[in-house]
Amino acid sequence: MTNKIKIALADDELLFRQGLKAILESNETIEVLFDVENGEYLIKELRTTEILPEIVITDLKMPELNGVEVTKLIKKEFPEIKVIALTSYFSKPFILNMISIGAVAYLAKNSTPALMIKTIEEVATKGFYYDEQVMQYIHESIVNPADKKVKSSFDTTYFTKRETEVLTLICKQLTTGDIAEKLFISPRTVEGHRNNLLLKTESKNVAGLVIYALKNKLVSLESDRFD
Repeated sequence: MTNKIKIALADDELLFRQGLKAILESNETIEVLFDVENGEYLIKELRTTEILPEIVITDLKMPELNGVEVTKLIKKEFPEIKVIALTSYFSKPFILNMISIGAVAYLAKNSTPALMIKTIEEVATKGFYYDEQVMQYIHESIVNPADKKVKSSFDTTYFTKRETEVLTLICKQLTTGDIAEKLFISPRTVEGHRNNLLLKTESKNVAGLVIYALKNKLVSLESDRFD
């Protein structure tokens, strides 16, 4: 396969990192470009490598430069790279913080290899992947003012009917192709609507669109009316 998903790994636990690399490289859809032991080495590698990864999987707790600071730097210097946060701390505050600074997926270190592969593939094709628990945390942070605030509301009448339909299907984590098929439009048209949504909401990625949609009650986790 020529169009493999290009990955970079950062984790200070050598045995874990090597095991993760072996799991990923056993999948024919994934190519690990490089792996490093801390965030400082990761940023140096990204600044000098000829081929950038599509996805960086980074541990949060690392020496020299931790995963939180790494994610901030990546989103600033390499905004096209998607960051998957990997950690033992699968807690609500950690998750919300990582999402707020740009992580597009969040994985616990005790996740199964199958879930790891699924998350990578979802991020590669859809731009983000939040499982049911993470989506619930996001929802709670929006409805509970004591939780970390997300960006202010926007005027939903600013969206066209088609943009609202595309946004709804994005929140259901459909691919561009799936959305095009469901709405009987071309993939290029879907991409155009998605870009308009990003501009109108000032979101940096599709993960931001999901948060906006939940915050403004355009979709509901409890409702299946969009199926």
